Amino acid sequence: MQLVIDPAGGVRCLYDETLPLTELGRLSIQRGSHVEPNEAGQWTADLSPVGGPHLGPFATRSAALNAEREWLEQNWLGHG
Repeated sequence: MQLVIDPAGGVRCLYDETLPLTELGRLSIQRGSHVEPNEAGQWTADLSPVGGPHLGPFATRSAALNAEREWLEQNWLGHG
């Protein structure tokens, strides 16, 4: 898990349960994307909640989730 700490002490990360984040203080959790199936049974990742693109379609949900994580780590995590 990558934690990005800004000069004011704020922390940004992609949420998972690797670390007990509540120990860092009060949390503000916001959705970064929506991974959903389309009518053809393929999967897309909509990153519009963080100003990003729509990715996909992908044959599997796990492929969409991997693309989502990669995009967020490369384009969103360190910016803000």
